Amino acid sequence: MKGHYNVLFLCTGNSARSIMAEVLANQLSHGRFTAYSAGSTPRGQVNPMALQVLQETGFSTEGLRSKPWDEFAQPGAPEMDLVITVCDRAAGESCPVWPGHPVTAHWGVPDPAAATGSAEEIHKAFTQTLMVLQQRIHLLLALKIEALDRLVLESKVREIGRS
Repeated sequence: MKGHYNVLFLCTGNSARSIMAEVLANQLSHGRFTAYSAGSTPRGQVNPMALQVLQETGFSTEGLRSKPWDEFAQPGAPEMDLVITVCDRAAGESCPVWPGHPVTAHWGVPDPAAATGSAEEIHKAFTQTLMVLQQRIHLLLALKIEALDRLVLESKVREIGRS
């Protein structure tokens, strides 16, 4: 494979987990990845707590938006090398056929937007989600993707989701 990769993170609402993964992959990869996110039924806005936690930890949130996954299955859309679902519901849905037949994996993460309790407990749920995704993105970045064949790469990316 090549040295630069496009990755699409999918979630149903595209308001928290997939957005966080997009930010992390873009900003931690130092140009090795161009990350995108989308949802099957996007909420239309990014969760304010997701934005707050990203900003508190030093990540830029400029230009983020909640968008439908169909946007990335259209002619002229960037061709994806990896498509990773981050919520169980999106993993079970029938996804579009992605141009280029990217490697796919599931990295299920509990939905912090479903957290209940005090403001502190909800904030903690978003922070924990960010930490889990950050750990998985670091593991992805540690892979020497260009040295792996497709089946090995798919196996390793899926294994990250089980960590």
